[in-house]
Amino acid sequence: MSKVQVQSAGFLLELSQDWLILRASENAHGFLGEYHQRLVGEPLSRFTLAQSLHDLRNSLSRQRGSSGISRAYRVRLIDEPRYFDIAFQSLESTILIEGLPSSETGFGEYLGSVGRLLERLPLQNRQTAMDGAARCMRALTGFDRAVLTIGEDRVESSRGKLPELQTSGELPQIVADATSDEVIVFPRDNDKGVDAALLRAPTTEQLQALRSSGIRSVLGGPIFRDGEMIGRFQCDNRTAMPPSFEQHAAAELFAQMFGMLLPG
Repeated sequence: MSKVQVQSAGFLLELSQDWLILRASENAHGFLGEYHQRLVGEPLSRFTLAQSLHDLRNSLSRQRGSSGISRAYRVRLIDEPRYFDIAFQSLESTILIEGLPSSETGFGEYLGSVGRLLERLPLQNRQTAMDGAARCMRALTGFDRAVLTIGEDRVESSRGKLPELQTSGELPQIVADATSDEVIVFPRDNDKGVDAALLRAPTTEQLQALRSSGIRSVLGGPIFRDGEMIGRFQCDNRTAMPPSFEQHAAAELFAQMFGMLLPG
């Protein structure tokens, strides 16, 4: 069985419940200034600013017990003028932290667009709602295609013709660039936590399917209603798209609200 890897666009840390670093992606030095071998076994507080770590711990404690993913934006994690967007989640016995460089401009645009798109969503019946939701999701993300699947029903909104993507297993919710390198998580002993990462790398078979379909970037997420998963959105793009936790959070919020509004 192949090891689970992460995408090179960001870094990943897996922590114990008392915030000791158990595992680190092997590209961590490019973001945090410390090599992964030095990070493992040390408290995260040794490498991060105290106030930033305090804020992250408080945010995580507020969502403890939830299966959701929390996010923090424009965090100055280390003593350098660099800012990161952070996604973190509490797993069964560990804490998963993922980081991406913050965008220099446009913060808040994705999340600020969700309400406006929901106001435009046609809700006369199930079919028009699904058609409208696919168009709104494509407008929200800027991807070439948005596919909405609920049960046996499938609709899409696309810019030009894209081949239908057939992959084995569920794709990661974010694929930044299907042509980029993958990164190993050190030590290579247990992938249970990494498998839950937003930036988990696609499998070799999934990458082959993406490349043969001419798709380089993917953004997706499930749709829930009354606590049950009823469908999913998937957005595809012909060119690489810079990964954004805010963009994913906005797509996730739109999917959540659409699940509540969808006519029966």
